[in-house]
Amino acid sequence: MVNVFIYVVDRDLGFAPNPFHGYCTLATCKPRIRNSAKINDWIIGVGGSRLKAAGRCIFAMKVTNKITFNEYWNNDEYKDKKPVRNGSKTMLLGDNIYWHDEVNDVWHQAHSHHSHPDGSLNQYNKDRDTQSKNVLLSRHFYYFGSNAPEIPNEILTNMGYQNGIGHRRFSSQQAEPLIKWLEEEFYNSLNLIISDPFDFDKSEVHYSVKTNKMTAS
Repeated sequence: MVNVFIYVVDRDLGFAPNPFHGYCTLATCKPRIRNSAKINDWIIGVGGSRLKAAGRCIFAMKVTNKITFNEYWNNDEYKDKKPVRNGSKTMLLGDNIYWHDEVNDVWHQAHSHHSHPDGSLNQYNKDRDTQSKNVLLSRHFYYFGSNAPEIPNEILTNMGYQNGIGHRRFSSQQAEPLIKWLEEEFYNSLNLIISDPFDFDKSEVHYSVKTNKMTAS
């Protein structure tokens, strides 16, 4: 059975999810979704109060592959997803940041949005991110960013969805009107980045789950 996971995107930088370089990926944050979601499931992120975008669809991705952190890190196909701290905004926000030394049982974290500003490992972020070893990838996605369209209210009401903490999971039958709306209204937007992320101007910052704050490099 196909499931549809919906959650509120609090920070939209282009990091989680990362829609760049031909794939929309969810490689950090949301460990429960990354653990549970299967190929052909949908992940949908809606705006919240911080972005002043409640009820608007920031992104939607149909999971087309599910791999481990080490598979993500070691595969040259995803090398452009690795962060480059002196690169462009899209390179700064690379989400291919973890690899696990299985011999010594040591996690490594690249200098990135989730590391400390000096590039050292942020233990709190690592501990949260690695609660799931999975990376979700999509070659069937819609990324609207700051041009996020408003989801018709009757669709969300009939589904029983309301913005809140965590995520909600719906069956494909429950979410059929939402997926149909996406696929029919935005078929010309498939696999495109329609607009920059809401927080793209903050691409150089670092985030800490310990303080729930973003700080400058």
